[in-house]
Amino acid sequence: MWDKGSSYPPAVYSSPTHYSPIPTGTHPRTNTPTLHVLTLVPADHSSRHQNMDLSHHGYRATKQRARPAPPTGDPVLFEDTSSAALGPSSQGYYASGYNMEGPPNDTQGGPGMNNLFADPMASAAMMYGSSLANRGQEIVNKEIGRFMSVNKLKYFFAVDTRYVLKKLMILMFPYTHQDWDVRYHRDTPLTPRQDVNAPDLYIPTMAFITYILLAGMALGIQKRFSPEVLGLCASTALVWVIIEVLIMLLSLYLLTVHSDLSTFDLIAYSGYKYVGIIFTMTCGLLFGSDGYFVALAWSSFAIMFFIVRSLKMKILTSVSSDSMGMGSSAKPQIRIYITVATAIFQPIIIYWLTSHLVR
Repeated sequence: MWDKGSSYPPAVYSSPTHYSPIPTGTHPRTNTPTLHVLTLVPADHSSRHQNMDLSHHGYRATKQRARPAPPTGDPVLFEDTSSAALGPSSQGYYASGYNMEGPPNDTQGGPGMNNLFADPMASAAMMYGSSLANRGQEIVNKEIGRFMSVNKLKYFFAVDTRYVLKKLMILMFPYTHQDWDVRYHRDTPLTPRQDVNAPDLYIPTMAFITYILLAGMALGIQKRFSPEVLGLCASTALVWVIIEVLIMLLSLYLLTVHSDLSTFDLIAYSGYKYVGIIFTMTCGLLFGSDGYFVALAWSSFAIMFFIVRSLKMKILTSVSSDSMGMGSSAKPQIRIYITVATAIFQPIIIYWLTSHLVR
């Protein structure tokens, strides 16, 4: 029990932490003495025993005693050398033990390379290998050029806006065009941008892509769109172009009709019908079946007239020898048959590729 005659209450607690009371003054309300307690905490106790609330005993906050610093005179078991090994030096980011300047000079064209070039056998071997590589590249380019010449392909895409507009007008209104001759410069045909009668691949390519997009829109309007159906339309159109070109090449070869028509020329003339296909499908979607058949008739006659007048300058005017023993009067007839057959084949393809898309 607390002796009331005593000035200070005893500091007795059940906790293993020991407190040493120090008088600091009296409480302003109860006029009881207050203590300043210094806490000595053992090392194996948690921090929750270090700050104890003594308000229920009428004491104020405690103040912990600082731990004594470890002795500085004790010897260190291991010396810390990391700062010396990895620390920045005055001449770079790392110490001089690390080589940050790259390999020695002999691997960068130094004396080692000079010795290699000084050897005549090594120089001869390098020259021989370089000549073999160049020869192989020439052979590869020659084989590729047999089937597709990049420079010749660039010729068919040498177009501009003026040429495209004039060519589209000729395709839709060929009856108003008078001059169908293809112009040449030193036995070389002029580019499409310089000659409106020259065939190109830009308009057929764009017309083919537009046909695929328009077919997808038509299928969507009819609630029949699916990726499989659209892929079937695209593959069918592409196959018809390939078949038409192969038939033309085979006919010219079997009948020994020599002309300056190349494979790209035949692809261009075969692809011009997609302009009429787009016009026919657009009229069918806007005006129904009546508009479709009117546009089909117009596009068919226009493309037939265009093919006959264009191929006339390529096939009928070419001069070739009679290698099959036919008379001179039979050769122009064969060329006329090929030209007319090609022209008649165009409206059949137009109807085949558009009839199932317009209902």
